[in-house]
Amino acid sequence: NRIQALKLPAHISVKPTQLGLDLSQDLCLAQLTALVAHAAKVGTFVSIDMEGSPYVDRTLELYRRLRPQHPNVGVCLQAYLYRTPDDLDGLSPLQPTIRLVKGAYNEPANVAFPKKRDVDQRYLELAQRLLAATPRPPQPHGFGTHDVNLIERICTHARASGIPTSAFELQMLFGIRGADQVRLAQAGHAMRVLISYGSYWFPWYMRRLAERPANVWFVVRSMFS
Repeated sequence: NRIQALKLPAHISVKPTQLGLDLSQDLCLAQLTALVAHAAKVGTFVSIDMEGSPYVDRTLELYRRLRPQHPNVGVCLQAYLYRTPDDLDGLSPLQPTIRLVKGAYNEPANVAFPKKRDVDQRYLELAQRLLAATPRPPQPHGFGTHDVNLIERICTHARASGIPTSAFELQMLFGIRGADQVRLAQAGHAMRVLISYGSYWFPWYMRRLAERPANVWFVVRSMFS
């Protein structure tokens, strides 16, 4: 309601476990349905965030049940999981809006790529698939990464393929690579900045860092870049 009152072009991102997924799939679906329906009334889009690999199937099932009746809902996919290309294939009939991220959870090597170069290559391949898919969803796909080299490769591919900047968003966390966020926005790209909302923002941020030790070093480097 505050988003509507302030006339902000803001979206909502929510983790299913925040809405009771660990207690009951049906409870979580009911909570999500109410949230997405209310968001539609005030003209807001809802993105279902993806958590660790044990939650992927249940999260995608929630999305499959929501999307046919609610075009204002998207879902996050993690490029470092081996399964993600197949998950994207399975979602394609729904004409989904995807938020693509690399993945921040500490997953075993039999579940996710352990090496950055492999994750980067898979991310680029998935981004190219999303950009090539037609028809495009009403809400553009979002590429959530702070890897500016990877962003440049995606943007170069889009230009070479005649894909307009309106076909996708770039997404970063508030406080990380602020200068790059401004630069990319000034270059004509849609830049969405993610902000943890509410009184529990600090525990959320610390948990995000704790999920994968490499995240800590990334934040430290970004402070001096």
